[in-house]
Amino acid sequence: MADISNKKRKRDGESSGKPKKKVVLDAPADKAAVSNVLRSRHCPPVIATTPGIEVPENIAFRSYQPQEGSRPKSSKSKQGGDKELLLHSTSHQSLDYTAREEGHRGTNQLVNHFVGIYDPKTGKLEAVEAKKMTVRVTVRARQAPASSMGENQAKQSMLERRTDLGQTFGTKKAKKVIRETVLNAIAPQRKPGDSPTKMDDAARAVLKSVGQITTNMATKEELQAAVDEAKPVPKANMDASDIHDVYDPKVIIGADVLNLVPIREWQEKVRHEEGIQTASRFVAARVNAIASNDDAVTRLRVLRYFNFVLMFYLSSKPGRQRGTRQILPRDKLRDVLSPAPEAVVESIRRKFSDAGVMRKFHIDLLMAYCCVFACIVDNFEVDTQNLRDDLRVDQKTLNQYFYEIGGRVKPVSSKAQGSPAVHMGRLVLPLVFPKQRQIAPRRK
Repeated sequence: MADISNKKRKRDGESSGKPKKKVVLDAPADKAAVSNVLRSRHCPPVIATTPGIEVPENIAFRSYQPQEGSRPKSSKSKQGGDKELLLHSTSHQSLDYTAREEGHRGTNQLVNHFVGIYDPKTGKLEAVEAKKMTVRVTVRARQAPASSMGENQAKQSMLERRTDLGQTFGTKKAKKVIRETVLNAIAPQRKPGDSPTKMDDAARAVLKSVGQITTNMATKEELQAAVDEAKPVPKANMDASDIHDVYDPKVIIGADVLNLVPIREWQEKVRHEEGIQTASRFVAARVNAIASNDDAVTRLRVLRYFNFVLMFYLSSKPGRQRGTRQILPRDKLRDVLSPAPEAVVESIRRKFSDAGVMRKFHIDLLMAYCCVFACIVDNFEVDTQNLRDDLRVDQKTLNQYFYEIGGRVKPVSSKAQGSPAVHMGRLVLPLVFPKQRQIAPRRK
């Protein structure tokens, strides 16, 4: 017999073991090599910073350098980077811009700044030494010659000297009086018949900049709308003419999720006069009356959804961080909320938690939703005692949640003598929401 080879025959179309040639792409070099370090002889590049100001793009600067004869011979240099440089611009109608080097070059000779010119084809980099400068701005109208400044200092009155001493060595009360006097002197009140005060260029520039900034500021109504939008409450229909349309269950819960809420089990048990086991006092006190009413199908679905949300909250445990709660894993949460469908469980989980944690925002949102559900079930007039016991909060906290959804809670005197007062929560049109607090400025 012929010898059988141990090598396997290659299939048709199978590639051979030879490596393919790599395609060389025209890509820039991984590393850049510095080819030259240049120093400008006359006008070096400038790296400028503008702390606290914004320089317009159309501002043109003029460069100034000291004359060679004004400097000592020892400090003369043929390189432009060693010379002092000043940039000045008067292109603006009311402002002057000046760029200077912060500090002398001798103070920190080990720090140099460079501008790099990179060639991607060759991978080489040319470095040009630059000057680090800072741009400052001054108001042209407030610039005064040195002679006039000297005259003003010579004419300083005794009152101004006393004011300076008071600001330096005076008590807090004395400094406050001096400060108020100076503020009143800046803008004195005009009497009837006085000529209007003329505005200088500096005042016009300030007013113009303030006007440009304030044009884009939000109004009080826009700020209030932004605050209301960020609150942890269900979204209300402010254009509704009927109280039933303000918080529509198909909108705040979702029509698809609401239709999946099972109610046939409760209806059958009520018809056969069987007891319904629930941990909610609010549900236990209302389920028989609502489940026996064939016209209250939507209210029964909301009541069952409220029971699922309450079980979701009560099954959670305090989290590691203060004010948070940790919810159960998905498999255990399905058992607790049984017989809720998977879509209903996931909608509750996504709405009232994030990554398995209920933060303060989610807890407040759940409480507000439960108050809305209670109003829908009780036709917008709720006895808050059972709801307060289910949510495990005090009456003051529950009242605040009713205020956030636009409702009101008022105590009603009970007929039985010695019994505690009954608090009734109502939701009527027009809804009144808490307004944004206006904090008064602190008095100095």
